[in-house]
Amino acid sequence: MKKITTNKLALTAAAALTLATIGYSVRSEATETLEVSKLPAHTHIHGLAVDRQDPSKLLIATHHGLFRAGADGKAERVSEVQDFMGFNPHPSDPKTLYASGHPAQGGNLGFITTTDQGRTWTQVSPGVNGPVDFHQMTVSPADPNTIYGSHKGLQISRDAGKTWKMVGPTPDKLIDLAASAKNADTLYAATEEGLLVSKDAGKTWKPQLGGAPVSLVEVTPDGTLYAFVIGRGLVRSAEEPLNFTELGNDFGGGYFLHLAVDSTNPDRLFASTGKGRVLTSTDQGRTWSSFGASNS
Repeated sequence: MKKITTNKLALTAAAALTLATIGYSVRSEATETLEVSKLPAHTHIHGLAVDRQDPSKLLIATHHGLFRAGADGKAERVSEVQDFMGFNPHPSDPKTLYASGHPAQGGNLGFITTTDQGRTWTQVSPGVNGPVDFHQMTVSPADPNTIYGSHKGLQISRDAGKTWKMVGPTPDKLIDLAASAKNADTLYAATEEGLLVSKDAGKTWKPQLGGAPVSLVEVTPDGTLYAFVIGRGLVRSAEEPLNFTELGNDFGGGYFLHLAVDSTNPDRLFASTGKGRVLTSTDQGRTWSSFGASNS
């Protein structure tokens, strides 16, 4: 395998994140149902979530709407009017999803929500200096009323997105955010410099994993933290104390940008790579296969 330096990997990750803000042209022959494996040819993935109303389904938020995919690898577009950037399920209410982004005609969506599996969306708030377009967003499992979003700095809501205030600047070269399941004021940031943690709702930050870019961070409602470290692969730890276990890096190269964990079966994970491949694991992330494959 060709050896790639950490710096080059960091640049590659940064380039993929930059692409996430560039529109793809949807082919005219695109139908309401696509093979998940063909999504990269049509759009760019911005988020994943297991559908808690039907855990056999995976929700895939993209540059061209929200798709709902089954184990057969086929994805139905349930909402095509939004360009989802930030995308999160409610930690405890299976019916509620949150998002942010911008529509195809321009402008920003603000902070929006749906309770009908993504078919219709309502703006809850424009956010500070909005309407906002949260490229990174996270809902606290410790207190679902606490939501963080990144738009011209780090913003916080303490009332389920109705009102927002500016916390301050985001960490440099921010890639992803994840709120703690233990304390609503604890927040993790994946950056090109490594993994950071804040204990004061994003006002100050301390390093937790350094030396390589971290392309995602995810915290499950039970307090399990996942991160993808470029060059090391997926790592996992309980939040308290943080003590990371390497889960493996064997999925055909590249890196993960988004991760979803099935709350009904913590062994079952889903991930999307920098190139838009959607993968699944049934052993807590040690081995991976293409989503929709016969062995998934």
